[in-house]
Amino acid sequence: MPRERLALGLDSSTQSLSAIVIDIDTAEKYFEHSLDYRTDARLNRFGIGEDYILPPREEGEAEQPPLMYLASLDAMFADMREAGVPLESIRLINTSGQQHGHVYLNSDAEALFAQLANLQNAGEDTPDLQALLKDAFAYPNAPIWMTANTVAQTDAVRNGVGGKAEMINRSGSDAPLRFTGTVVRRVGEQFPAHYAATAKVQLISSFIPAVLTGNANVPIDYGNGCGMSLMNYRTQRWDDALLAATADGLPGSVEALESKLPVLSRPDAVVGNLATYYIEKYGFDGRCAVIAGSGDNPQAKVPVAGDLLSLGTSFVNMVSTDGDTLDPEGFANAMYDGINRPFMFGCRTNGAMVWDAVRNNYGLAKEEYAPAEAALQEVALGQFMTFWQPKTESFPVSGAFDLIRSDAQPTLSEDYTGIIETSLAAVYVYSAVFTKQTQAPLFVTGGATDSPEIMRRVAGIWNRPTLPVEKGGAALGAAVAGVKALHDAENEPFDIETFSASVLKRGEPIQPHPEDVAAYHGDGKYLQRFREKYEQIMTEHPV
Repeated sequence: MPRERLALGLDSSTQSLSAIVIDIDTAEKYFEHSLDYRTDARLNRFGIGEDYILPPREEGEAEQPPLMYLASLDAMFADMREAGVPLESIRLINTSGQQHGHVYLNSDAEALFAQLANLQNAGEDTPDLQALLKDAFAYPNAPIWMTANTVAQTDAVRNGVGGKAEMINRSGSDAPLRFTGTVVRRVGEQFPAHYAATAKVQLISSFIPAVLTGNANVPIDYGNGCGMSLMNYRTQRWDDALLAATADGLPGSVEALESKLPVLSRPDAVVGNLATYYIEKYGFDGRCAVIAGSGDNPQAKVPVAGDLLSLGTSFVNMVSTDGDTLDPEGFANAMYDGINRPFMFGCRTNGAMVWDAVRNNYGLAKEEYAPAEAALQEVALGQFMTFWQPKTESFPVSGAFDLIRSDAQPTLSEDYTGIIETSLAAVYVYSAVFTKQTQAPLFVTGGATDSPEIMRRVAGIWNRPTLPVEKGGAALGAAVAGVKALHDAENEPFDIETFSASVLKRGEPIQPHPEDVAAYHGDGKYLQRFREKYEQIMTEHPV
C-alpha cells in the first residue's frame, strides 16, 4: 500500500497549542490534540495567570513568555510520537498564530536558530528548544492581542499618516490598540534599549515557522501582516508612511524599524524544510515542508470561500471582498486569508454569552436550550428588541450597559427573541457597507446552527440562504491551506473547495422565508428602527 501523506496544522493560540493532522489524499482527519498552557504540567511553569497572561505591570498590558511557545512545540511532538502518529509521513507543517502577537529577536537569534538545522545525532538527551533558544530574545516577553495600553501610540500613528481615513486607506484598518505596529512603538518608547537590541520582530505565526526551519528571518505573511498597521493593504508591501509614523522618535528612526521587519510573502508560500532537530529527535522526514503560516482569523477562514458568520461566545463575521472594499467607519479590518484571498473581518464582543445570560435570567442552565427554542417559536419575527452589552463593544465601538428593553416585555419569549434579533441585526447592519448583496450561501458555524429558529432569523436578516458548517478552527484551516501550498509547490492540480467540503462537513441550506425577510426589511422597518434605537443607546454609553 502507498505510504500515507499527512498534513499537520498547528494553532498557537492564547490558551493552548492545538494540532490537527489530516490525510492529504482522503481529506480525513487523522489526529487531533490540544495542550492547555495552564493545565499541562510541562507548560504551566512560565508564570501566566488565570487569564493566560503574565502579571501586567500596568493596566492594559498583555504579554506571554515566548519560552512557553517553545516548550509547547516539544511537548506536542512528543505527544504525537507517543500517540503513534507516523511523523515520518507528515509532508508539511502549516501554522496559525494568535493575531498581532509578536516576539523580539536579538542579533544572536540567527545563529541560535541555525543550530537547529545543523544538529547531528540529536537524541533524547539533546537540549530542548527553550534551552537552545533562550538567549535569542531582545525583549523577554511576547505582547499579544489583548494589549490595550496603546491609546497614545495609535493616536500618534493615525495622526502621523493624516488621520483616520488615510489610516484605513493605507492599512485597511483604523489602528486598533492591539495591532502590532503600535505595540512595537510602545515597547520602543518604554524600553529603548530592548528595542535597539532587536534585530527582527516576528509575529507568533511566523516565529513558529522560524523555529521549525531554524531560520530566524522567515517572512511574515500578507494575511497576518494586515494586523500590524505597518503594511499597505493593497500593495502588500511595508508602507513608507506607516513605518515613518510608527518609528517617529524611536531609536534609529524609520531605517531601524524597517531593518527589524522580515520580508513579506504569501501565507501559503513554502519557507523551508523542517530542521534537523525535529528529524533526529522525533523522527520527522527531512522532506517535510514548512509553510509561511498566518494568523488565527485568516486560517479559520480558509475552508470557506464565501462569507462566514461564526456565532460563538463572540460573533465573528468574515466577508469575502474584491481586495479594494474597506470599512470607512473603521469598525472592521481588511485581511487576507491563509491562501491569500481578501476578506473583511468584524468581531462583535457581546455574542452568544449574552444569549446565555438572558436564558439564565429565566432560570435556564447554560446548555438548556429546549425551553428557549420553544420560546422562539411563540413570537413573531421582527417585533421585539432587547439590548445588553456586559462588555465594551468593538463592532461597533460602544460602551458596556445593562439590559434595556424596547418593544419587549420581561418574558423569556420576548427577551430571548429580542436579544437574538438585535445581536444579529448589529452584525448585519454594521457589515452592510462592505457586504455584497448576493444569493450565495452565508456559511454559519457555532452552536447556534443547532437551533432552527435562530438559523431562520439569520436567513431572514441576511435575506440569503444560510448553510451550517462544522466548527473548523484555525489549526484545521492551517492544515487545509498547507495541503494547497504543497500541491502548488509540486505543480499538482488541487480543488480546495472540494477538499474543504470533505474535511469540514456542511449541513443543508436554509432558505429565507419571504415573510421573514419582510419582517426585517419591509414596512415594519425593524432593521432601521434597530439602528436608530441602538445608536441612541451607544450615544448614552460611550467607551
